[in-house]
Amino acid sequence: MATFFVENFGCRATQADGASIERQFANRGLSPAENASSADVVVLNTCTVTASADQDARSAIRRLRRSNPGAQIVVTGCYAQRVPEEIAALPGVSSVIGNSHKHRLAELALGSSSNSTSSFVPISALEGCWPTNGRGARTNDERPIFVSDIFAHTELMAAPVFDSANGRTRPNLKVQDGCDNRCSFCVIPSVRGQSRSLPLARVVDEVNGLVSAGYQEVVISGINLGRWGHDLDGHYRFEDLVRTIVSETSLAKLRISSVEPMDWSDELIALMAESPRIAKHAHVPMQSASDAVLRRMHRKYRPWHYYNKLQKIRAAMPDAAIGADVMTGFPGETDCEFEETRRAIEELPFTYLHVFTYSSRPQTPAASLPQVPVQIARERNRVLREVASQKKLEFMRGFIGKTLEAITLDVFDGHFTEALTDNYLRLQLSGRHHPNQWIKARVQRVESELFGLIEELPAMDGFAGAGARATP
Repeated sequence: MATFFVENFGCRATQADGASIERQFANRGLSPAENASSADVVVLNTCTVTASADQDARSAIRRLRRSNPGAQIVVTGCYAQRVPEEIAALPGVSSVIGNSHKHRLAELALGSSSNSTSSFVPISALEGCWPTNGRGARTNDERPIFVSDIFAHTELMAAPVFDSANGRTRPNLKVQDGCDNRCSFCVIPSVRGQSRSLPLARVVDEVNGLVSAGYQEVVISGINLGRWGHDLDGHYRFEDLVRTIVSETSLAKLRISSVEPMDWSDELIALMAESPRIAKHAHVPMQSASDAVLRRMHRKYRPWHYYNKLQKIRAAMPDAAIGADVMTGFPGETDCEFEETRRAIEELPFTYLHVFTYSSRPQTPAASLPQVPVQIARERNRVLREVASQKKLEFMRGFIGKTLEAITLDVFDGHFTEALTDNYLRLQLSGRHHPNQWIKARVQRVESELFGLIEELPAMDGFAGAGARATP
């Protein structure tokens, strides 16, 4: 029986797409391989958010060609959508299937191994080198490319993805794809297309399926998650989705992924604060706290708007995790503008940050602006990470002697079982404990993580994890 392996690069949305691709191959009778080196068909599901992401994909192709020269290498994802011809020219690549055709990937990949070429025309014969008939095209060396206008794309792939690093205990469900914003640094809208939402009934069905399978926490995510529902009949809001999941499923805990500042409505904040079944965890991308930089980025909020949102979140949920994405070295960023961001991070109630250095992306407006020397951008990155690390440590120390809810993960190092608290802190529990159980634990000490002991199972509506205790 033929085997397949899907290797994902990048964000949660890419991982969710990878899970859907795995489902496609399984439905066609293929079996999953243990690794890429032993698979008959290998799918590289790529990212293109930075130049290093592109390089990671090219390196993976070279490694795979050496380790598994007989494999059919299929390259898909955002990098494939952006520059399909560049990828098709790489030695070892069998076919390139962009995001526009990812929902048919297994069909196209398996069909492309056929000797028949009757459904293809040379890519050079197509206007702008883009197939327009939805059936794909072959390059002159007979490597098929399936890419079309992503903005005409209406499919939304949805299959839960299970994080093996957490012992497959916290599935992630993508409920939204694409983005209608046009941040000047971001290439993602051009490779993901317009914002589109998974219908409400489909979301409820997927969550109920995960609950039936025994999962205690589900993470919902998207490229621009807070825009969920705006394209659906009925003009739903994101808070309608959250409220419906809580009311129409028995899920023990819902965790919300990244939501842009303008989508944190007072109603959403109140809903999170009032429900014990919604994790007290808010990820609110900031990028910069300089008004001038935000304007050059074409971001749709000002620093005072951002301050206001975070203050409301902290007031409603005093113990919540609050995180953000922050960029250093955006074109033209001055020392003064960077200092505005550094001061804001010190003042705002962040508990963690994702700090990254600006990476110029082709065809984005920011690419033509004066660039900050990379060594300066990296030093600014280091400074912010140090500030964030200290704030996280102070936040964790505030829980010594307190009791927190946490879900046990299938990660055991011989002495401690790892868990994740409701407010997004890693917690090491003495002894071995069954995974996928919501417990209450008292925090004893703090190092780089929390350390504690289980006290009891929480009283929670819909909780289905009774009986979890230390394994002898």
